[in-house]
Amino acid sequence: MNKLVTHILVAATIGFASCNGSSPKQTDNRAATVSDDSLSDDSLLTLVQRQTFQYFWEGAEPVSGLARERIHIDGEYPQNDQEVVTIGGSGFGLMALLVGIERQFITRHEGVERFEQVIGYLEKADRFHGAWPHWLDGPTGKAKPFSKNDNGGDLVETAFMAQALICIREYFQQGNEQEKQLAARADALWKSIEWDWYRQGGQNVLYWHWSPTAGWAANHPIKGYDECLITYVLAASSPTHGVPAEVYHKGWARSGAIKSMAERYGHPLILKHNVPDSNGVGPLFWSHYSYLGLDPRGLKDEYADYWELNRNHALIHRDYAIENPKGFKGYGEHAWGFTASYSIKGYAAHNPDNDLGVISPTAALSSFPYTPEYSMDVIRYLYEQLGDKVWGKYGFYDAYSETDNWFPQRYLAIDQGPIPVMIENHRSGLLWKLFMGAPEIKAGLKKLGFESPKI
Repeated sequence: MNKLVTHILVAATIGFASCNGSSPKQTDNRAATVSDDSLSDDSLLTLVQRQTFQYFWEGAEPVSGLARERIHIDGEYPQNDQEVVTIGGSGFGLMALLVGIERQFITRHEGVERFEQVIGYLEKADRFHGAWPHWLDGPTGKAKPFSKNDNGGDLVETAFMAQALICIREYFQQGNEQEKQLAARADALWKSIEWDWYRQGGQNVLYWHWSPTAGWAANHPIKGYDECLITYVLAASSPTHGVPAEVYHKGWARSGAIKSMAERYGHPLILKHNVPDSNGVGPLFWSHYSYLGLDPRGLKDEYADYWELNRNHALIHRDYAIENPKGFKGYGEHAWGFTASYSIKGYAAHNPDNDLGVISPTAALSSFPYTPEYSMDVIRYLYEQLGDKVWGKYGFYDAYSETDNWFPQRYLAIDQGPIPVMIENHRSGLLWKLFMGAPEIKAGLKKLGFESPKI
């Protein structure tokens, strides 16, 4: 297809909100033809951030102000779950709202009003020893079971929300009186999470779930390596319900067994991924979710250099797509990245060892800090070559397959959220600065034996 024309005058998309003091209106996907020339990289990144941000601004569930678990442009919801909100995806979305304020997609005052709505809702919503459930029914704030024994606290999803609450506190705590009060309420929510309860009686490991009806029946100890590192960082950092360092070292790090000597395409894995194959590589969201606030630049402990870990993870995915051993259409240096997303038959945790011919745009886009040139290649291919097949109301759709000519117009919060946040961390380091600036996070990282130029 022809190269896409400029979406809209980019100056308007960048400065509209601050100039007139009103909310930006949602535009058509490619409404105004103003040039046959490509957008600059900087303008295209702003456009991608702005359009994806709208998932969490315009697309939010109206009672809570939080992120809907999914938005289907086709209006079909087989599980009748269009008003279900996700705690983890909402945490990502709240961080995206901070990006929106900084990029002037909304005014600061509009952001504060939304955050007040959200904080008020979270204060009243179901919690279980301080932890929110994976899903909430948006209109009521009641827990919606994720599975049979997962109808109570979800510590990992709660960690993703806590990461955002700390960033909100840091962003607003020096503001006006209204903003200071907002920051204090966010701080109170973070400090009321009972990380120590989720040791299940004092064990040296954290457990993912606790149910008010089934107790610890889910029986899922959180051990690395996957997306859950942030859970241990926050648990160690909590000034009210903290856990000792040995919970991290004996639980998450498996007393050192987390380390790996394996390589793929010449890139060391460094840590053993939680996949069946000892040389296996996990989906790319493992390099995103914990690092929306936790700055991996120069972050090291006795197990890993986390920048090298995450960059290698992305490079392995890219090299796999270039090799393309299964011969799927469209794979290559301009189309790579596999993660948990919608799939042709439902939902799947795509990775090089579970390749179903599906590309998930969030995989490469949220890897932008690690592989900026390579991730920009993907953005340009998606935007300029695939165009409206993959680009819609809230940015790039969740997943697609050129092999199967499968281009569903559907979104998932957990995949959209990291895109504007990680692009912003590459551009300005905004969320990394906020999170790493928190004094208890500095103390918690030191407690666990981390080193970083930020602590």
